[in-house]
Amino acid sequence: MPKLCRITIFPIKALDGVEITEARVHANGALENDRRWAIVDAQGRFVHGKQTAAVHAIRANYSQQIDRVRLSVEGRAEEFRLPDDVPAAASWLSDALGLKCRLIENPTGGFPDDGDSPGPTLIGTSSLQATAKWFPDFSLDEMRRRIRANLEIDAAEPFWEDRLADDGRRSPRFTVGPVAYRGRTICARCIVPTRDSQTGHGDPAFPRTFVERRTEALPEWSPPEQFDHYYRLAINTIADWVGPDAVIRVGDEVTASVK
Repeated sequence: MPKLCRITIFPIKALDGVEITEARVHANGALENDRRWAIVDAQGRFVHGKQTAAVHAIRANYSQQIDRVRLSVEGRAEEFRLPDDVPAAASWLSDALGLKCRLIENPTGGFPDDGDSPGPTLIGTSSLQATAKWFPDFSLDEMRRRIRANLEIDAAEPFWEDRLADDGRRSPRFTVGPVAYRGRTICARCIVPTRDSQTGHGDPAFPRTFVERRTEALPEWSPPEQFDHYYRLAINTIADWVGPDAVIRVGDEVTASVK
C-alpha cells in the first residue's frame, strides 16, 4: 500500500499552500489550518481563482506555526500576524485585488471547496507526474500548484487513487495513519488549473488536452460512474472516523481494501 509523502494546506483559501510534515485532523476530516480563512467581497461572496484571476499573482508565505503570513505582489510586501492582523491583511488584499474584501475565519473546519466532502483531497505523485507530461514545459511542482491537493501519496501507478472513488454502490473506506476516510467523487476541475499558478495567464486549450489525455490514460479500475466528463483528477473525501487529537504525518501508511 502507498504511504503519505506530502501534506499541503492552504491557510487562506485561494492563495498559496504551505507544505507541512504533520497535521491535526478536525472532527469533519479537514486538516487544521486548511482554508481556515477565506477572502470574501462586500456581499460576502468568496473571492477565489474561479472568478478572480488576480489572486494567482499574490504570493503568500507562512511561518512554521501558521501564525504569520507575508503577502507580496509586484514588489509590494507586508507581513501580518494571524489572527491579530487579519483586518490589516484584508485591507492589503483589497488594494492588491482592486476590490473591497475582508477575511473570515472558521478555525474548526475551514471553508472546504466541496461542502459535501470536507475531508482533504488526495492524489498520487505519479498522477501529477503523468498529467504534467501532457503539457509542454510543465513541471511537477507547477501541476501540484494547479491541482492544489492536500494529501499526496507515493502510489506507483498513475491514477491509483481512482480506486478510492465511490462507484455508486459503495464509498471505499481507507485510512491515513490513525484517521479513516471514505472516498467520494473524483474531483471535477474548474478554471483554476488552466491558469499559470504564478501569473494567472490562462490556456484555453488546457481542458481539451486534459480531457483527451485523461480519457486515453483511464485505468481499468477507474469507476465509470464517476465520469460524466473526464476533466477530473484527485479524490474528494469525507471523514469516517477521527479520534480525539488525531494527527496524520508524512510517512503514514494509506491502507484500503481495493482491487
